[in-house]
Amino acid sequence: MKYEKINLPYGYNELEPYIDAETVEIHYSKHLQTYVDNLNKLLEDYQTYTCGKTMEEILKDIEDIPHAIRQGVINNGGGVVNHNFYFSILTPNSSGKPKGILMNHIEEELGGFERMKELVSNAAVSKFGSGWSWLVLNKFGDLEIMTTSNQDTPISVGKVPLLTIDVWEHAYYLKYKNLRAEYVKNIWNLFNWEIIESIYEKYRAK
Repeated sequence: MKYEKINLPYGYNELEPYIDAETVEIHYSKHLQTYVDNLNKLLEDYQTYTCGKTMEEILKDIEDIPHAIRQGVINNGGGVVNHNFYFSILTPNSSGKPKGILMNHIEEELGGFERMKELVSNAAVSKFGSGWSWLVLNKFGDLEIMTTSNQDTPISVGKVPLLTIDVWEHAYYLKYKNLRAEYVKNIWNLFNWEIIESIYEKYRAK
């Protein structure tokens, strides 16, 4: 079974001025592709184990991954899953904020949209080294903010990703250099809240 990167749902230049075309192209076609290639090479001799499984399903139970390839799958499989998710929830036509049930629960559980935005942003800016800031749905059906390092994913600790900010330097350095906070501020102009809402409604109903 081959694992692939998603088809990018917008052109390389369509996230400008917030994320430049060169960054999107290199991030998607080079960095993500490297994770895809490394993952598939790693799993060449483990087709029986991976047969019929999505990478999300595999990463839900990392203790079940064969020990010889476990860290490689966490690194490269996580790189594929995290990046596919990141690219899927961005859009040049953002509505700016969610609505409906997700917005109601952000207000009830996290003190409102602006407070949630502040918390996720602060987590992203203060994340040491490479990693991700997340808004997730936990196993109790509550909203939660967390970070992960490297290519670790919330899926591996039983949580459902709703929104993420990639704070690896390759996500922003060509345009923003060392100004991570400026990138984090601007990416809020690009979130596809319709997709995020649909994920939330799907998993909260379970």
